[in-house]
Amino acid sequence: MFWVLVVVPCMGQQVMFANLKELREDRGDTVTTLKVERRSKNQMYLMGGADYRISAEDNSWLSRYLKSRCYAVRIDTTLYVNCRKMRYKRYRFGHWYAPAVWVKGKIYFCAQPLGQVATSTIAPSDATRLGGEVGDAIAASGLVNARVYYELNPETGRSEFVGKEKMAQLLEDYPALKTEFEKETSEAAEVIGKYLRALRNLAGR
Repeated sequence: MFWVLVVVPCMGQQVMFANLKELREDRGDTVTTLKVERRSKNQMYLMGGADYRISAEDNSWLSRYLKSRCYAVRIDTTLYVNCRKMRYKRYRFGHWYAPAVWVKGKIYFCAQPLGQVATSTIAPSDATRLGGEVGDAIAASGLVNARVYYELNPETGRSEFVGKEKMAQLLEDYPALKTEFEKETSEAAEVIGKYLRALRNLAGR
């Protein structure tokens, strides 16, 4: 089976944030040459990492900066965080960028399940596991497609898994939405993301 690399043209404002402080203060460098590519499943299977590659056309220095040093990029209203800078407990997410959203003063990004998240909520008990930089929790047979949400604290830079308990806490002030959420049986990004978007519409950034 073959997967096609999708290149997303970048129109509108493009802002790079060098570190967490700049992102928190919404104070970055505006550029005009960025290109967002959705990485293929085959690339993620072989090399790990996040869903999006962001580079600068005809500027190799800036492309290297984006890969290894830049903390986050915003293109119009879409935010991407550099997974090279993210950690979940002792695990690393690998390279490239994950989509993210601000909700109630926290940043929520969508990435692979790692560590206990993978073994207890996503992966089957007999799943084959990969080693390497992304940790030993991404199963070769299935987790390349699996995504969950993590909460990034913009004050500390620490990430926390957003599972059913955490999401229920976030919805505490919205009883109708919380009741609807409690009927859900999955902690996958498709489910959690739906409620994060609803919460953002109600509560804002």
